[in-house]
Amino acid sequence: MKGDTLLKIDKLEAGYGKIRVLHGVSLEVSEGGFVTIVGANGAGKSTLLKCLMGLVRAKGEMSLHGRSILGLPAHRRVGLGIGYIPEGRHVFPELSVEENILVTATRNRSARREELLERSYSLFPRLGERRSQAAGSLSGGEQQMLAFARALALDPSLIIADEISLGLAPIVVDKLFEVLADMRARGKTILLAEQNAKRALEAADRAYVLEAGRVMLEGEATALARDPKIVEAYLQNL
Repeated sequence: MKGDTLLKIDKLEAGYGKIRVLHGVSLEVSEGGFVTIVGANGAGKSTLLKCLMGLVRAKGEMSLHGRSILGLPAHRRVGLGIGYIPEGRHVFPELSVEENILVTATRNRSARREELLERSYSLFPRLGERRSQAAGSLSGGEQQMLAFARALALDPSLIIADEISLGLAPIVVDKLFEVLADMRARGKTILLAEQNAKRALEAADRAYVLEAGRVMLEGEATALARDPKIVEAYLQNL
């Protein structure tokens, strides 16, 4: 981990109606660090990230740069420098590739907006080739690239990514993890929730294991990748 604490979650409780999903989750992400949350489907990973983005109501505490964000609406959290890549991509299907990126890039000054747009095409040349194409006509992998590009066009300090490898070909997954590594090298902070524990633990420097809405293990990613309980539960069939 690098730097001071950027994001801190303490005793977070959340759910849907009467169904409780998160049970006192606590974690920290240091500035410039890469933290991954691993766990089986239904462990609460996506719910946790939605709480961070203000999409699911929660109790407990969440702070960014030492400032509570618990009561802030989603757009205010984005304005504080959080780029969110949701599970399932959620691109705007009727808009073109470029229009999808500009939805977020327009938050920056005009000159900066062009720079960020061109950076998106540099990271994902395939998107540059399809910049005028409707997003809904892209393949699943291309839509995931677009979801990445849209979040990165904010030039966020914190990137929150949810299940980036889900249903994608290995070559696309490789590209997405390469982009995360590039963002890390540029000084960005990354919080990734990922069912592919092997890839996530290889990429991150710290990890939390979520089971049934509770943090069961935490520590350096390389150490957890060698933990017999993690190997048995998540890695032995990969």
